[in-house]
Amino acid sequence: MPLKFAWAITGAGDYMTESVQVMKEIVEEYNSEILIFLSKAGVQVIKWYKLMKDLDAISSTIRTEIDANTPFLAGPLQKGTHKFIVITPATANTVAKLAYGIADTLITNAVAQAMKTAVPIYIYPVDQKPGPVTTVLPSGDKMELMTRDVDLENVEKLRAMKGIIVLGHPSEIKEHLKEYLD
Repeated sequence: MPLKFAWAITGAGDYMTESVQVMKEIVEEYNSEILIFLSKAGVQVIKWYKLMKDLDAISSTIRTEIDANTPFLAGPLQKGTHKFIVITPATANTVAKLAYGIADTLITNAVAQAMKTAVPIYIYPVDQKPGPVTTVLPSGDKMELMTRDVDLENVEKLRAMKGIIVLGHPSEIKEHLKEYLD
């Protein structure tokens, strides 16, 4: 029986391509079924990076946020239908909401509800390194961004939360998958 888990994508462009590549590798290497959930901004960024066809090849189940509880993700997480949730890439906005307990989007609500039943949450916040960070745009051009202190503080708040595992890179989820495989 395949390992079923949820993968949520927010509107961060940084590490979007790498995150999709990790999903491809997981499907190829492990007996797993990834259920993909896109925030409203996640849809825009996936299209901007021209990665929708890649997602279609990875999973037959791709759901787009309508509101904080539609499509219904929290219930299947709480019931154990999905063994855990991965959020990568995660925007500073999503991280800030999680750090302060705000659950007003599909992804932040799913995390809040998953935490109530000890469902593991793996998250890759794109804004977790101090100083300048270089990101690659869909055109291939590079852009330098400065991580704000408030974003770094919010990531540290996530690290301190029970049930949330902050990933240093999207590929780190592959090491954690081994905990769930027979």
